[in-house]
Amino acid sequence: MSTINCEIINQYSKTYTEPYKKKRTSCRGFIVENGKILLSHEMNTGVYMSPGGGIEEGETKEECCVREVREETGFEVKPLKHFLTVNEYCYDTLYIAHYFLCEVTGQGKQALTETEIDHGIVPEWVEIPEALEIFGEYKKKTPDHESLYRREFTVINKYLELQK
Repeated sequence: MSTINCEIINQYSKTYTEPYKKKRTSCRGFIVENGKILLSHEMNTGVYMSPGGGIEEGETKEECCVREVREETGFEVKPLKHFLTVNEYCYDTLYIAHYFLCEVTGQGKQALTETEIDHGIVPEWVEIPEALEIFGEYKKKTPDHESLYRREFTVINKYLELQK
């Protein structure tokens, strides 16, 4: 799968201190069916995000995406296109998030980490306008969540641009 046509966006939070001291690379599945987007919803914190997480050693970006979506949501997916990378600069860290358009190919079961269990992560299909409303509130969030929500808001809007 090629990333040659993958757009790269840089986003800087108000809390960013240059130069970054840490870097974290993740892959996220962007799954849309019947006008709804699949999100991971932390029931105990109220936080929403695209399912995904950090790349493990020896893993390709596509493999990471498939594994993370399965672990967080229980859905088996096939990455179709690496459509966007967001370089998110927050505090002293550069978070690199690779987004893949995916299709659901099956259903398995979640395999959550202890932290994800504590946060009460559940998969949730959300209408795209509702997701835009949720993430569009990023300016009202704490600095940690403002950066996350602004990233997700940007990604959904980029997806909608691709659909035109």
